[in-house]
Amino acid sequence: MLRYAHPMARYVHIVDGAQSSLTPGKIVCVGRNYAEHAKELNNPIPAEPVLFIKPSTALIRLEEPVAIPTEHGDCHFETEMAILIGQPLTDCSEQQAAEAITGLGVALDLTLRDLQNQLKEKSLPWEKAKAFDGACPISGFVAPPAAAELQNQRIQLRQNGELKQDGNSADMLTPVLPLLVYISQFFTLLPGDVVLTGTPAGVGPLAVGDRLQVTLSNHIDIATSIVSRR
Repeated sequence: MLRYAHPMARYVHIVDGAQSSLTPGKIVCVGRNYAEHAKELNNPIPAEPVLFIKPSTALIRLEEPVAIPTEHGDCHFETEMAILIGQPLTDCSEQQAAEAITGLGVALDLTLRDLQNQLKEKSLPWEKAKAFDGACPISGFVAPPAAAELQNQRIQLRQNGELKQDGNSADMLTPVLPLLVYISQFFTLLPGDVVLTGTPAGVGPLAVGDRLQVTLSNHIDIATSIVSRR
């Protein structure tokens, strides 16, 4: 099993009682990988994966209260299946991609939606809306299932007891292994890097005081709360 240490420290990997660790690296995110999510934000469905990167400083523990900035308008949740990379991948094959997956987790791609829209309207990059400190609350990692099972994972988020997101990785426009192959053509993926594989429909704004329940199939079930960063 993989357990998550402090994001500025290590991912701790425990297998059969032996412990090793990975230094957290970059987070490669995939936009609009679920058609219904693209539609709900009035975005076109992409012909190929839309990629952007969050730095390691965006990582925080999902199990702890999630502090959101409140001075830039709405902060939206986007629940995503997370893939932890354990081997370098450059221009890889699907077989190499499968062998490099060392953990399966769940994360929130926090998005300052009002700020993102303002930046988009000016045709400016929108890292400020996606890559801010604490923008990637993430779970611990479990051992990955067989490659075929990666496309049969249920992703859910409940906000104050109400089911908001209920998707399945089977609905990804680009499945996990082809996605890793595609990413590796542009960015080398290194041990400790994480890939967020896109969010299903149902995203929405967070409010201070919210209680969230985030689950990934029967592998991960985490309760957390929302607090103000200020």
